[in-house]
Amino acid sequence: MGGFSIWHWLIVLMIVLLLFGGAGKIPRLMGDVAKGVKAFKQGLKDEDEDHPAGASAQPRAIEGDLKAAEQHDAAAKH
Repeated sequence: MGGFSIWHWLIVLMIVLLLFGGAGKIPRLMGDVAKGVKAFKQGLKDEDEDHPAGASAQPRAIEGDLKAAEQHDAAAKH
């Protein structure tokens, strides 16, 4: 009852083949992953060109968050 017979393994193999659609779908999937990685790297490269390394981006605080932080600091001091 605890072991798998050859029929169990054949059924599992058939399910795996049906899920992955044969040999053609896996290489297509890997090609899509590679295109995604290339697009991601290109996006990072474009972002680096927009913001040179010497220029520092100043963080911007949202006015509501700044007021809440000041109130929190004032309450903590008391």
